[in-house]
Amino acid sequence: MTEIIINGAGDLERAAKVFLSKIGNHSIIAFYGSMGAGKTTFITALCKMLRVKDIVTSPTFTIVNEYRTQAGRPIYHFDFYRINKLSEAMDIGLYEYFDSDGLCLIEWPEMIEELLPEETLKISILVDDVDTRTLLF
Repeated sequence: MTEIIINGAGDLERAAKVFLSKIGNHSIIAFYGSMGAGKTTFITALCKMLRVKDIVTSPTFTIVNEYRTQAGRPIYHFDFYRINKLSEAMDIGLYEYFDSDGLCLIEWPEMIEELLPEETLKISILVDDVDTRTLLF
């Protein structure tokens, strides 16, 4: 098990850099954590490290946002918090995203657990205190 501790907002860039160095070839990454754990905040830091020029926001109402790295690689940012049934995820073409050459970053994956491919990298974000988080994978 790999553990990365994030000591406040000022430590996000370092943590994102370490995280990216440890994920290998995984292109589907699921972030588990309670409301307010920092899923969107960490995904924003990852996108910054990947040189995304777009503004990164939670796709709570749109389900998926698409960003592009400076090199042109797509990043798909999903938020399944508001879906009520699996067919809603399928209706957006979920497997087409998973089968693409893009990086898929998923918030609230527990809402679509049975649709996640076996190769999904599962990350738990634990709230240690007001400023500290631990990533476990």
